[in-house]
Amino acid sequence: MGWLNLFKHELKAIFTNVSLVFTVFGGVVFYSFLYPLPYTNELPRDQKVAVVDLDQTQMSRELIRMADATPQVHIAQYLGSIDAAKQALLDRQVEGILVIPHDFYKDVMLGTSPTLAYAGNAALFLVYGTIVEGLSSAGTDLGVHAKINRLVLKGDNFVQATEQYSAMKLNMRPVFNVTMGYINYVVPAVFVLILHQTLLIGVGMVGASENEARAAGKTGYWAEYPVWMIMMVRAFIFVIIYLVLASYYFGFTFTYYGVNRLASIPDLVSMTIAFLLAVIMLGMVLGQLIPRCELVTLVVLLSSLPLVFTAGFIWPASELPTLLRELSQLAPSTPAINGFLGLNQMGATFAQMIGWWQQLWLQALGFGALAFWLMSRARKVSR
Repeated sequence: MGWLNLFKHELKAIFTNVSLVFTVFGGVVFYSFLYPLPYTNELPRDQKVAVVDLDQTQMSRELIRMADATPQVHIAQYLGSIDAAKQALLDRQVEGILVIPHDFYKDVMLGTSPTLAYAGNAALFLVYGTIVEGLSSAGTDLGVHAKINRLVLKGDNFVQATEQYSAMKLNMRPVFNVTMGYINYVVPAVFVLILHQTLLIGVGMVGASENEARAAGKTGYWAEYPVWMIMMVRAFIFVIIYLVLASYYFGFTFTYYGVNRLASIPDLVSMTIAFLLAVIMLGMVLGQLIPRCELVTLVVLLSSLPLVFTAGFIWPASELPTLLRELSQLAPSTPAINGFLGLNQMGATFAQMIGWWQQLWLQALGFGALAFWLMSRARKVSR
C-alpha cells in the first residue's frame, strides 16, 4: 500500500497499454513531422497564370515580364481571348488570369487609369490571394515607372522624380511572424493542441480501462489505494512524461522549423506545468465518464477542430458567437495556446500572461475536484 508500489502499478498500467503508448509517444513524434509538412514552403509561389494581351504593345509586354518576375506568379500561357482563358482556368490548367485591355499603352501615356483585370481560383483562398498580390504588385510597379517617366519628360531630375513619385512610402516590418509564412503562424499553436489532445487521450484511457475492468467484475490496485493518492501519482507520472515531450516540441522542433522562441525557460516551465495539470485533471474526469477505452480517442479527436477554431489564433475570438467563446474557455488548450503564443512568439512578459496562467490553475483545481468526486463515487458504487 506504499507510494512505491503505487508508482509501479501506475507505470505498468500506462506502459503496458499499447494504444496509450502509441498515442502519447508515437502521436507526438509523428505529428511533429507530419503536421508542418504542408507548410514547409511557407507561402504559395509561382502560381500558373494565363495572359490575354489585347493591347500587344511594348508596355503590355513589359507588364507581362514584370508579372512573371514576381515570386508569386508564373506566366504559363498566352491566350488570344478571354473565353479561352476562362476555359483554361476551369480546366485547372492555370490558377489565374491577367487581361490587358485595348489602348492600355495609350491610356498610360495620357495619364488616365487603365483597368487591368485579374481573376483567380477563389476556391483556394491562399492561391487566389497570392495571384492577386503578384499581379497587383506588377501593375503598381509599372504605374510607378510610367509616372517617373512623365516627371522626367517634364524636366525633373531622374533621382528627384524617383523620390517624389509618391507622397507616402510604405515600409512594412512584420513584428511577430517575421517570415510572413504559416510555419510561424500555425505550428506553435497546433503543437500545443497536439500535446493537449494526446495527453487527454492518455489519461482518459487509464480511467476508461478501469471502468472496463469494473464493469467486468474485476478489481485492481485502483480500488485499494486512496483516490487522492492515485490522482497524485498519476498526475506526477504524466507531468514528467509530458515535460519531456513539451521540451521536444518547444526545443528541437521549433529549432528545426525555425519557429521563434522568445520565452525564458522558467516562464515556459511555469506555464507548461499549469497546462499539463489542467489537462491531466480533465483527462481523469473524461476517463470516469467514458465506459470503454477506445471511445476516449474518438471523443477527443472529434473535439479537435472545434478547439482549433475557437482558440483565437485562426479566427478572432471577438468574432465568435458569445456561447462558443465562453465554452472554449473551459478547455485548457484555449488559455494555454494564448499563453504560449504570448510568451514564446510575441515576447510578452509572464506578468502580461498571468491571466492565462491563473485560468489554467483554476481549471486544474476545478477538474481535479470533479475527478476526485467521480472516482470516489465509482468506488462506492462498485462496492
